[in-house]
Amino acid sequence: MLFRLEIENFYSIRDRQIIDLTVAENVPETPGRFAPVWHDAPERAPKVVAIFGPNAAGKSTVLRALSFIAWFVRDSFQLTPMARLPYERFNSNNGADSPTRLSITLGGLSDPSDEDSPACRYVYSLEIGGPRNEPQRVLAESVHYWPTPARRKIKLFERDSRGKVTASGNFGLPGFRQALDKVLRPNASVISTLVQLGHPFAMALWEAASIVSSNILIERSDGVEEAMVLLYSQNPALVDALNREIERIDLGIREMRLESGPTGPIALFQHEGHDGLMPLILESHGTRTFLRLYPHLLGALERGGIAILDELDTAIHPLILPEIIRWFHDPIRNPHNAQLWMTCHNASLLEELVKEEVLFCAKSSDGRTEVYALQDIQAVRRGDNFYRKYLGGSYGAVPYIG
Repeated sequence: MLFRLEIENFYSIRDRQIIDLTVAENVPETPGRFAPVWHDAPERAPKVVAIFGPNAAGKSTVLRALSFIAWFVRDSFQLTPMARLPYERFNSNNGADSPTRLSITLGGLSDPSDEDSPACRYVYSLEIGGPRNEPQRVLAESVHYWPTPARRKIKLFERDSRGKVTASGNFGLPGFRQALDKVLRPNASVISTLVQLGHPFAMALWEAASIVSSNILIERSDGVEEAMVLLYSQNPALVDALNREIERIDLGIREMRLESGPTGPIALFQHEGHDGLMPLILESHGTRTFLRLYPHLLGALERGGIAILDELDTAIHPLILPEIIRWFHDPIRNPHNAQLWMTCHNASLLEELVKEEVLFCAKSSDGRTEVYALQDIQAVRRGDNFYRKYLGGSYGAVPYIG
């Protein structure tokens, strides 16, 4: 489970923002809401993280940072050697000349090759930058962990601005060093590079990044619905699960069917009271949005991953959205403590959440995003009406009109 995120000089976030989801020890257990940050850990974190704030306040930037880290760890080796990294620094002279820093803290197995090994804390850190108007490169990259029994910080690997990688014996680099030195590029992660060489520990870290699923597209935005239909056509079990769900939550659809078309698979829909099948292009925006989001949700729930969904509430009915959140609170639907990170505009959703599940984004007069948690605001009581207080301006992060 991911329980800490640090962002600096990334899109609208200029100053370092720390999102610490750790639940205080004195917070009572709320069924289904929290989970240990790793198996048997004393610390807990929420399984749902909802981010509220005005338009353009930086909500999507938080999710984009998470998505970028997962993409960089997993897929950056696929870039061409001089390709530009798909992100932007804060749009100021100072921001353009400063590096971007990102870091995540999460739980994982002390020995990824042994599923029975105890879990512990991992920290992945990345610093990227370089002269403006030039392709950005890695200035620093590292993974540290705190394995049992010592529970002290141990370096797995560290990379400096020259591309030199040093590693501990636990990481097992010696047999791969010569090849790594030849193929490691300034715009690719050590992990995604070592995966190409079959490095065992790197492959375990890569697999952890692979259970992060996001609807924020890092590299491209064309052909989204075509890719979605292809995904369903390649996964009959996903189609079966979707059909069970859409009938139960009343989208007005009895089932989705997939047939062969002239250029590939096509999706057709049987509606209640309709005799013929309707093509995807005639479905509502809400239905099409749900179809795109469902694989992210189901994949996270089945594998214990992280679903990162921007504007989940934009096209989803207000009665269906709480049901989706309940999937992550339900130990039967979510046996592996998957997490849902989402941005929201629908403030009524605050009535479904506890304060540890809520983040706010607000922008200063100079355009800098600030991220803060509802649980960190003084005098917020568990029984407060968060919806009314938020709209009344008690927590900030509301649009200013006038």
